[in-house]
Amino acid sequence: MLTSFAGGDLFGGAWGTGTPSVVALHGWQRTHRDFAPVFAPASFADRHAAIAPDLPGFGATPAPPEAWGTPEYARHLLTLFDGTDGLAERITLVGHSFGGRVAVRLATMVPDRIERLVLTGVPLVDRADRRATPAPTYRIAHRLHRMGLVGDARMEAMRQRYGSPDYRAAHGVVRSVFVRTIAEEYTGDMARISCPVVLVWGGEDTEIPPEVARRAVRLFPDATLSVVPHCGHLVPLEAPDALREAVVDGDAPAPGGGE
Repeated sequence: MLTSFAGGDLFGGAWGTGTPSVVALHGWQRTHRDFAPVFAPASFADRHAAIAPDLPGFGATPAPPEAWGTPEYARHLLTLFDGTDGLAERITLVGHSFGGRVAVRLATMVPDRIERLVLTGVPLVDRADRRATPAPTYRIAHRLHRMGLVGDARMEAMRQRYGSPDYRAAHGVVRSVFVRTIAEEYTGDMARISCPVVLVWGGEDTEIPPEVARRAVRLFPDATLSVVPHCGHLVPLEAPDALREAVVDGDAPAPGGGE
C-alpha cells in the first residue's frame, strides 16, 4: 500500500510495525517496490519496521522543480528526520545504486541519526573501463546544435544513439538530473562518514562491477564488503536475504566471502 511521508511531499512503501529504524533509497528509474522482498518477510517485519520513499521523479513522487544533484535530493529527505514521520532516533540507511549516492550525502548531513550505512551497487567511484568523453561524432553534433546548425529532432536522435540506456530512458528534468549527477564526486563525503558502512555487491554486476566496490570500500573510515555470488546489479530483488542480513545484523553476509 502506498504511504505518504514528509507531509505529503514523498510517497513510497512501509513494512513492519512499530517505529521505523530503516530508511531505504532505491536506484535510478526504480521505486520503493524493489525493497519489498527485503522487508516484507515476517523474519524482518515481525521485529523491525522500514520505510522506502520514492525519490523525486520516480514512482509516485513528483519530479523535482529543477535539475537537482544528490545534495538537493538529500536535503529534500531531511524532512523525514524532523519527527513527523516518527523515525527511530538512530536508523540504518540503505541505498541501492543512485539511492546510495543520495544516502552518502544524507549520512553527512545528519550523522548523529545514522547508526549504519548499507550500500549496494552504488557508483561511488568510476569503473576502470569508463569512457571518459562522449564519442567524437556526438560532440560535434552537440556543438552544432548549440550553434543552431543541427535541429532538436536530429540532436535527440544522436542522444538516443550515443547516450547510455539510463540517459535514453530519462525525459525532461529527470534527464537533466542524470546529466548533473553522473559527473558528481563522492570521495570527500565518503571520508567524512564515521558510522560503520556495509557494502553488499552482486558478484555478476556488470553495471557497477565489484572492482568499483573493492576500491570504494577503502575510502570509508570503517567499511566492510561482501560480494554475493550469482547476483547482478539488482541486489534487493536478486539477493534480498543477503541485503536483509546486512541491515539487521550490521555485518556483510558471509556467503561469497567478506572482504
